[in-house]
Amino acid sequence: MLRGLIFDVDETLVYYEGYDLRRWYEEVGRPAMEKLGVVLDWETFRRIVRGELSRTYVERFGIDHVEFWKAMDRANRTYRENLLKAGRIKPFPDVDALKELRNMGLKLAAVSNASQDNTELVLRAFGLDKYFDIVLGKDYSYLDGVKPNPYLIEKALRALNLKPQEVMIVGDSSNDVLAGKRAGIKTVNIVRFEKVPGADYYVNDLWELVKIVRGLTCPR
Repeated sequence: MLRGLIFDVDETLVYYEGYDLRRWYEEVGRPAMEKLGVVLDWETFRRIVRGELSRTYVERFGIDHVEFWKAMDRANRTYRENLLKAGRIKPFPDVDALKELRNMGLKLAAVSNASQDNTELVLRAFGLDKYFDIVLGKDYSYLDGVKPNPYLIEKALRALNLKPQEVMIVGDSSNDVLAGKRAGIKTVNIVRFEKVPGADYYVNDLWELVKIVRGLTCPR
């Protein structure tokens, strides 16, 4: 029986007007790296962010990888704060469905590859944090544990005290689907921008998710 849901945050619950990873690299990431005295070229940075290279890869440039990614996250904090002030981070119009899911007695978790600090910042900005039993950002003790690694999903399962068969993950990307599959849980692709192959369910918005959840939780 379904007892819980794990949600991705960025591009699943909220979206960023004008965001592009390459642009972020040029305008935010690269200047932050220059302050550390090291700059990863765009292709190397892209491969690390997408999990093609280990996050410890930066240590070959003579910098502690934890300190490197903390610096990136501090820069990202300023970036997000500025976007919020400009009204360029917005919740999707269907996020009110979280209240309905909560009222159904489900345990809810938010899990993001962004830092804990940056994830909480965005959720609090729109009052979405109140719907979640647990919010998890990336773990500095294991930076390669970001999705599609199942580490954060498994961490959420322990925090919710739920078994894999009792939970589904809801996200917009292949990283969410892969992380869910590797953790042994059902996956829901919310098709905000593209349809990701391999998900167990597909929805166009969170109200469609509510209908699926009702079918899985209500006695027939």
